[in-house]
Amino acid sequence: MRMTRVLGAALLALGLAAGPAAADSSPSPSASGDGKAPTQAGTSFRTATEIEQGQQATASASAGDYLYWSFPADTGQRPTVKATVKLPDTHAAQTWQLDVYDGLRRRQACQYGATTRAAEQGSSSVELACVLRTVRGWSEPWADDPLPGTYYVRLTVVDLGAADLGKPVGAEVRVDSKDIGGAAAVDGSLGKPLVPGIAVKADADKDGSKTAVLSSFGSDDGWSSGWWSDRWVWTAIGGVLAALAGIGGYALTRGSGRPSGVPPGV
Repeated sequence: MRMTRVLGAALLALGLAAGPAAADSSPSPSASGDGKAPTQAGTSFRTATEIEQGQQATASASAGDYLYWSFPADTGQRPTVKATVKLPDTHAAQTWQLDVYDGLRRRQACQYGATTRAAEQGSSSVELACVLRTVRGWSEPWADDPLPGTYYVRLTVVDLGAADLGKPVGAEVRVDSKDIGGAAAVDGSLGKPLVPGIAVKADADKDGSKTAVLSSFGSDDGWSSGWWSDRWVWTAIGGVLAALAGIGGYALTRGSGRPSGVPPGV
């Protein structure tokens, strides 16, 4: 009976520990409700076209152009950027490159994926990919770890014959993420996500002063950076299991508590 009560208390504690994880988990930035994917690309960091994760953006350009897109990535996500370049019917061999930068315009290393690929003469397309490291909630100032905020995608040709310069090409870019969760949690968080565009617009405070407003990726809603992660759930579960093991071990080893040789009822 006593062990049954202990098991019941342990299960109740597990339920209470798992409850806040579901309640406090903030949704990741999602695709816009209108479902319209961008059909053009920017030509610099400042003019990068904003896309949401899960959208497939397209653009028409000329060989030799620099094409830029930007997307949001939150704590615990591992973004994967894929790009396809559709080439003209006739062209010489050329090499295309995909680069990803964070909100501070630091080039981010890819865990794996072909970020530079050569298109053979006459090939119809070339595909590139970059799987970033997991976005962290906090990092040392000197480190280049991925942090929550805006990320930039730059697509361009790095080896091109003069005869192919300016020929029309088409580009497709898509960003998806895998949610890693508490396995990548750290003890710390940013005060604000790294979202550039602070000079895009300004709103007046009540006292008349101007306050910079970040771009559309800078909303306070949808960013989950903070002290809570599902790592706390597993920590609580481990503590409960350890306590349960200690209680069970004590119950099995303490015996009846009666000195040997003393008959029952005495």
